[in-house]
Amino acid sequence: MSGVLGFTILTLCVLGVLAAVILYVVAQKFKVYEDPRIDTVESMLPGANCGGCGFPGCRGMADALVKQDDISNLYCPVGGGATMSSIATFLGKAVAEKEPQVAVVRCGGTYAKRPRTNEFEGARSCAVVASLYGGETGCTYGCLGLGDCVSVCSFGAISINPETGLPEVDEEKCTACGACVKACPKMVIELRRKGVKNRRVYVNCINKDKGAVARRNCTAACIGCGKCVKTCPFGAITLENNVAYIDFNKCKLCRKCVAECPTGAIVEVNFPARVVKEALQADARKAATPTEKSPVSEPVETAPAVEAKAPSTESNENK
Repeated sequence: MSGVLGFTILTLCVLGVLAAVILYVVAQKFKVYEDPRIDTVESMLPGANCGGCGFPGCRGMADALVKQDDISNLYCPVGGGATMSSIATFLGKAVAEKEPQVAVVRCGGTYAKRPRTNEFEGARSCAVVASLYGGETGCTYGCLGLGDCVSVCSFGAISINPETGLPEVDEEKCTACGACVKACPKMVIELRRKGVKNRRVYVNCINKDKGAVARRNCTAACIGCGKCVKTCPFGAITLENNVAYIDFNKCKLCRKCVAECPTGAIVEVNFPARVVKEALQADARKAATPTEKSPVSEPVETAPAVEAKAPSTESNENK
């Protein structure tokens, strides 16, 4: 009996050792080497896992940064240029500089400017409404205002203004991850360059209807008149499908187009208060008024001279 027990134990030991050897050989043969720098690069990334870089998470981004020789097309919008520069220095690679961007809601159709023609009673989701019909207003291009962009923002940078019914972006919190851009079924949200001193000029409308139709449905709509195209000295504005677009790479922020737009569809952000030229001219005229009125007092001085001639005339007649 003891011999059978000993034989069983020995057999199990041999099988265990044999299985261990097989597993070791298989593990070595199919071993996947992972560069230890990936862990370091991942720790240098913000860890937001927002997907703004084009990868599912920061781990995927780190893997691509380490394995690709050319990382000029890779960029972390949350970390920005400083993070990318430090990673490039660590890896000994060159990275292209990219100007910071911010999400912009290109719709000016507030409750006051774009009246509602119906009310949707289904699920409060932009994606659901867009899949069923054009929306609660006559403009089928504008923002639906149901907050899909708000729900996908991981940084709390977007909120719906209850007075206007439109989303507003907090540029201090926005990381330009692009999640809101992907979530908007109407493609109203765009990533644009923040600009010098965070100043931007853009067309606040994407309505492709003809001018009369667009204006009837929204008083703030671009009517495709082309005045902004003619007045831009830098060729930054193009007109296509009845709507204007400003190329932020060409725009020099002169703001001539803003004053030219008849519907106010072109907006300026973070600029100082505009000084009206006519007001300056009026002030100049007021300042010059005292000096201009001084010659008018001459007829007052000559009046006594005219009266003085009367006695001389009478005396001549008497003579």
